[in-house]
Amino acid sequence: MITRTHIGLYLGVSSIWGCTWYFILHVVQAFGGGGVALRPLIGGVVLLAASRMSGRTLRFHSFGPLAVLGATSVALQFMGFNLATPMIGTSVAAIFAATIPMVSMVIGRAWDLEHITRTGYIGLALGIFGVILIVGFPAVEIDARFILGCAFTLIGAVGAAFGSNFARKHLSGVGYWEQTIGSFFAGGIMMLPLFIIDPPTHSPQPVVFFYLAVLAVAGTGIGYIMYFKLVAEIGATSATTVEFLVTAIAVCVGAGFL
Repeated sequence: MITRTHIGLYLGVSSIWGCTWYFILHVVQAFGGGGVALRPLIGGVVLLAASRMSGRTLRFHSFGPLAVLGATSVALQFMGFNLATPMIGTSVAAIFAATIPMVSMVIGRAWDLEHITRTGYIGLALGIFGVILIVGFPAVEIDARFILGCAFTLIGAVGAAFGSNFARKHLSGVGYWEQTIGSFFAGGIMMLPLFIIDPPTHSPQPVVFFYLAVLAVAGTGIGYIMYFKLVAEIGATSATTVEFLVTAIAVCVGAGFL
């Protein structure tokens, strides 16, 4: 049953993630691929410090499943969408992000985690169609760079959908804070080679460090704790539909600032 708390979390995650698209572009352009790895690592450190300061007791176990969650929901998703956005633009990236609930639905049904009604199918289809209407499909040249960017976003979408269902199936007994912090450190460490593959080409401007901090603390830390709580309580597919609202907010932010 969807409660007011769930609606508040849903709107909160959507607003936070929608607004962070603006910062993602600047961070990736300034830091290269390595900036993608910094985001979850900084977020993990901040959340760990916050838990200690608040007296929260963290119980980490199931390190294997946490590593899988970090590899999919963090590493694959972050690398896919963050690296692809400069290649294909926010509009196309947003369309691919809107497919995450569909992919999640397929995985959830295969694992017998969720049973989607006919109304649910229609709602998901309308959501994707609505995203396309909102952002449009820009007239771009279909070259090798564009195709590579699309491949990255598809990998990111599959990673996000798989990770959400994996958390529901294998980490139901693990707290939201532990899921978030553990997956951030695991995924961030896995992405560290990006500093070698795609290093920064120039010294970032001071304001970019502020953007990175916002991404790490709000978009990654706070946003994912709220998101994993939604996954556990309303299901992976329902939780991933935040991407529909994220896209609408991101478009508004982009129109105003980009």
